[in-house]
Amino acid sequence: MHSDDVVAEARRLLRLCAACMYCDDLCPVFAAIAGRHAFAAADLAYVANLCHSCKACHYACQYAPPHAFAVNLPRSLARVRQISYADYARPRFLRGAFAGGGLRASSALVVVAVAAFALLRADAGGRAGSIGFYDVIPEKWMVMAALGALLAAAASLAWSACAFWADIGPPARPQEILRAAPRAISEAIALKHLDGDGSGCADGPDRGAQARRWAHHLLVAGLATDFSASIAAAFSEHWLGMAPPFPASSAPVVLGVAGGALVLGGVCGLVWLKRRADPEPVAAETAGADYHLLGMITLVAVSGAVLLAARSTTAMPWLLALHLGLVGSFFALLPASKFVHAIYRAAALLRATVESRARAGDPPPPDLAAGG
Repeated sequence: MHSDDVVAEARRLLRLCAACMYCDDLCPVFAAIAGRHAFAAADLAYVANLCHSCKACHYACQYAPPHAFAVNLPRSLARVRQISYADYARPRFLRGAFAGGGLRASSALVVVAVAAFALLRADAGGRAGSIGFYDVIPEKWMVMAALGALLAAAASLAWSACAFWADIGPPARPQEILRAAPRAISEAIALKHLDGDGSGCADGPDRGAQARRWAHHLLVAGLATDFSASIAAAFSEHWLGMAPPFPASSAPVVLGVAGGALVLGGVCGLVWLKRRADPEPVAAETAGADYHLLGMITLVAVSGAVLLAARSTTAMPWLLALHLGLVGSFFALLPASKFVHAIYRAAALLRATVESRARAGDPPPPDLAAGG
């Protein structure tokens, strides 16, 4: 569908939902649109990113297909979300990644990153088991590449988040926003609104479960554990005088293995759920971004596991170059991947919390959009 058609359809459905409000207790989306009849571009971006795609409203809707109104809100909002990722991508050249060029760009970046690390590797052949990682690639190059990619990604994500908030932020005082922040952060971390109507995300008219929520938690816990492994590695090296590769019983290795297992468990769970889900309330054209991010995470986890298993073989230098290239490109690609949905969804939850507090006390703002 053309973006203009996507926007027009989203406006049509939101007007119908705002008039009906049968699903008003399912999620924050319906509180956000209650009593509204006009939806500017910023409104659509806000509501679309507030939607967690639990699909409960689709199966509760009396106007869903085959009714003439053909209401399919989860699919419509998924398409608007995809448009918002491109609209708020900063720097703006990243927009192309959300317009179908993401796979090509990421593939090229992976090849370049792996090749760069391969060129840096020392002539370490024939000395398997007697060399460390820094004999293959100097520490400064590892640190500079990883830190540079991570800082660039963080700056891009922060810039994108600011652009998004500038459009959707509510007309509230800074103190009100700060008071709302703890609840919004808690809901974002706990994935509260993947709960649907209380039975979890619906993947069919008669199926609701917490599996999608827990698969997300497994994935995030795995990434956090892997990050802890990196911190433990830095501590072991600079404070305990150990040099990588570390012993199998060391904290960096144990945490890394545990993190990798959690990551793969989360990825497998999410892929399984996507494969068995009812396709009707899903925007099929947005699935590529999901699989792209999950694929990158999987490549990093698997390459790390293979490197650990083969670190005493002659393949270690090449496996190290492959793993570091994948890690660096993964960091660099974060602002051009589905990862951005976490940033925008957290911002949308913050606005929803501010408005919820206002409804409980003061009259709500006259317009849904901050700009009127």
